[in-house]
Amino acid sequence: MPLSSDKIRAALEDGLLSFPVTDMDENGQFKADTYSDRISWFVSHDVSAVFVAGGTGEFFSLSLEEYRRIVQVAVQAVDGKVPVISSAGRSIPDAIAFAKIAENAGIDALLLMPPYLTSCPQEGMFAYAKAILDNTSLPVIYYNRANGILSAEYVDKLAAACPNLIGIKDGTSNMQDLNMIIRTVGDRLSYIGGAPTAEIISEAYLSIGVNTYSSAVFNFVPELANLFYKSLRAGDSATVEKLLRAFYIPFVQLRGRKNGYAVSLIKAGAKLIGRSAGNVRAPLVMPNAEETKLLEQIIENGRSVL
Repeated sequence: MPLSSDKIRAALEDGLLSFPVTDMDENGQFKADTYSDRISWFVSHDVSAVFVAGGTGEFFSLSLEEYRRIVQVAVQAVDGKVPVISSAGRSIPDAIAFAKIAENAGIDALLLMPPYLTSCPQEGMFAYAKAILDNTSLPVIYYNRANGILSAEYVDKLAAACPNLIGIKDGTSNMQDLNMIIRTVGDRLSYIGGAPTAEIISEAYLSIGVNTYSSAVFNFVPELANLFYKSLRAGDSATVEKLLRAFYIPFVQLRGRKNGYAVSLIKAGAKLIGRSAGNVRAPLVMPNAEETKLLEQIIENGRSVL
């Protein structure tokens, strides 16, 4: 039975959030057995919620049937230990179909992704989000990112119109606009840092009251990701500084080499630690041999801080 909104919000507001990659075999097909093992491994570490089939999980490239299998495997593997949240998005009919699959699988909440491609006016984005929220019984976190960015005014309007909206995940890195949303909407919603490699701006998030963020690097350095988060929350600036310099800044510099590396490098990192999830699907590409070697060195340097 899905968890209550209060329990989900408590998990979202205090603790590190993990976003597993989606396992693929050598033919690029979903691999359920290793995915189940991956989710169980995630939950064995100190995480407060697991977001499956998200951006790091290549939601954009999954079929409805693959999504169905992913959410079923994830719910079974987590077995109620922490909230399991899955994505919905694309067109309104697609998003409603994803939401229904998630409901039937026992998913606890949804992460509503931006719509596909087109530039969107504020009133159109509001209508898009409201239509999906109105057609699911699940709590929903709105991913404020890319072509789906809502202003403080429209986030407030959406929160007033949809009781099942429980949170905003920021994907903009725009502290001014995020702070305006927080000060306008207040504690009606939970707020999550969700910019790529969110650790790099986690201090800024924390300064405006955003206590949690999604950690993609948790996929291959969970101990390091947890140490960073706990050090940040404890005010241990010396450890935060060491990890930023040894690991996160070089990783972000490598990530910036090519579009899509925010996902591709995560799968490469998983391979490097012996937990391969296969390759990314096109249109993404895997890093080359030189970049993979650089990633290996970055991991080694980060682990030296542990």
